[in-house]
Amino acid sequence: MTGTEGRWSPLRLWRRFLHNLLPKLLALGVALTLWFVATTDRRANVEQGYDVPITVSDTTAERGAGERAVRDLSPPTIRVFLSGRPERLRELRGDSIEAVVDVTGVPEGSFTRPVTVQAPTGTILQRQVPERVQGFVDALVTRTLGVTLSVANPPENSLPRYEVAPAQATVSGPGRVVATVTRVVNAPVAPGPGETREAALIALNERGEPVAGLTLTPATVTVRRVDSGEVPVKTLPVVLEDPPPGLRVTALSVQPGGVRVVADPALLARLREVPGRVPYRVGSYTAPVTLQLPDGVQALEEVRVRLTVQEAATEPAGGDDAP
Repeated sequence: MTGTEGRWSPLRLWRRFLHNLLPKLLALGVALTLWFVATTDRRANVEQGYDVPITVSDTTAERGAGERAVRDLSPPTIRVFLSGRPERLRELRGDSIEAVVDVTGVPEGSFTRPVTVQAPTGTILQRQVPERVQGFVDALVTRTLGVTLSVANPPENSLPRYEVAPAQATVSGPGRVVATVTRVVNAPVAPGPGETREAALIALNERGEPVAGLTLTPATVTVRRVDSGEVPVKTLPVVLEDPPPGLRVTALSVQPGGVRVVADPALLARLREVPGRVPYRVGSYTAPVTLQLPDGVQALEEVRVRLTVQEAATEPAGGDDAP
């Protein structure tokens, strides 16, 4: 056997491997531990997306330009992707991440501006979608309107009276939105006699639709029913007297067709209808109806009639034998 063969014989290699085996294993373990620690953060970092609401920053008013409002922000949220340790990302919610669009100095009207995202501590911003948003800058205005009372239909045999407090409310918001408000009403309520109810205020446009994006002050009003309860009220049909000879009615519309009257309960029980007198003349016209009410009876509504009157046809004297 040569010297080289003896140096690399399996037995000799095995002995060299076993020589100082424990220190070798310890050194290997230390090296693996150091590698694991050094690469822990890199291996543990993951990426996660969040829907983040956009906050508007506008300090233009501090320059004496007046209060302003931003509306029609599109989109109102953006998708933000962050990377970091899983336990840190699990702690986060979309509303805890700051996404700001700055419109300071932007003139009134439509705009397109970038959104700045501030990544929370312990995270890294990877990307955001979209990077820019659109919106509309408008002057912030305030209007004062009277509160229109709104109540549920009362029973027919009652004559309720209500008070609403306060009687006025202010509407604040973007000027172009506030301009669409035609009235402020309370949500319909039905307080009983002597009762008080709290009702929310609603801003309506000319079509009677609620207008969103406004601030109402106060947000609610108090509706109080001030009457004591039921009163002797009865709704009766209105019956018009016949036209005089020589005239005939070709079209007739009475508004309202029934009128509410107040009277002593015994007298009210005997009433079945209310006679009405109209000044008949040829033509189409609208006229008030004079109600013929017994003593002690009072009508609660005014009645009007829309009618068309023509001259009645008359037969010649002598009938069929006339020349």
